[in-house]
Amino acid sequence: MTSTTTSVATPTLAVRRAGPDGVVWEFAGAWLSECGLPERVDALDELRSGAVRHVAFASDRITAWDSGLVTFVLKLLGEVAALGVAADRAGLPDGVQRLVALAEAVPERQTGRTGERPPWLARIGASTIATATALATELTFLGESLLALAALLRGRARFRVSDLFLVIQDCGPRALGIVTLISFLIGLILAFVGAVQLQQFGASIFVANLVAIAMTREIGCIMTAIVMSGRTGAAFAAQLGTMNTNQEIDALSTLGISPMEFLVLPRMLALIGMMPLLTVYSDLVGILGGAVVGIGMLGLGPIQYLEQTRDAVHVSDFLIGIAKSAVFGVVVALAGCLRGMQSGRSAAAVGLAATSAVVTSIVLLIVLDGMFAVILNVVGF
Repeated sequence: MTSTTTSVATPTLAVRRAGPDGVVWEFAGAWLSECGLPERVDALDELRSGAVRHVAFASDRITAWDSGLVTFVLKLLGEVAALGVAADRAGLPDGVQRLVALAEAVPERQTGRTGERPPWLARIGASTIATATALATELTFLGESLLALAALLRGRARFRVSDLFLVIQDCGPRALGIVTLISFLIGLILAFVGAVQLQQFGASIFVANLVAIAMTREIGCIMTAIVMSGRTGAAFAAQLGTMNTNQEIDALSTLGISPMEFLVLPRMLALIGMMPLLTVYSDLVGILGGAVVGIGMLGLGPIQYLEQTRDAVHVSDFLIGIAKSAVFGVVVALAGCLRGMQSGRSAAAVGLAATSAVVTSIVLLIVLDGMFAVILNVVGF
């Protein structure tokens, strides 16, 4: 093992013949990194002659060693293997043998290395295959989530109700603060921008219409969904990614418990239930923010602003926003859970999963919102 001494013997490596086709490498002294290790060239000269068929190690004269010896031996073994020579490691210290075996068992990571770039056609093919594989995985995950939901409707889903309530608390009441702040400021900004333009035509009262309709039909649900994707969707991805790293998801599958029912279903139900409530709350807070501008900046009366808002907004506007929010809740939950369960088994992979969950959910939210806008325009809402 590593030792700290004031006076250590210089590390040496001697080569001794053992029979007609064998070599013994004799290590002596303190093989510490700070002492300076000898070159490997002398030890490999006889191997390159082609007359050596096997090598052995002798380490009984080593007084101390650290990772420098392990690195040195690993490089020697790499050269020996490249030359096709057999190596007997029995003469190495037990600790060195274990560390060498561990280093050889774990493959070297290629992160940051740049090799030869493949041809453009190969890159296109690889990208196409990767996209098709990712799409198939996402569709499979969606199908499994629908099966879990069907199992719930049949009363056969296996999950803990306490977990459901914990997720509801996390993505419901605990999200009120950030939803309040964002919605109030959005309503304030909408009213201010509208007021600057409408004042030119003497139509300041219609600021109430602008804020109310925009918040109930579009802004309330989409902003709440975006906030929840960054707050709750990323949390889902990080939680499931950490569980995947700790092999807890594999343990559930081994016990015969469906991870989709036990982990994904409660999170999906929680967001389906909480997103409409948060959206209604966001609509009201946004309208309040618009009222602050209308009453404080434009001089409108509170009753006047309220009556104008009531005349502008219909129940269908609220229902459209609520229906959208329920769909958005499913998207945020599934995106977070999917990226979490796809996460690799490292801390960096968990962070990437959380980032990917946010990006995926926001892109899907914008695409779905655009589809909703087109469909509602076609049907006349």
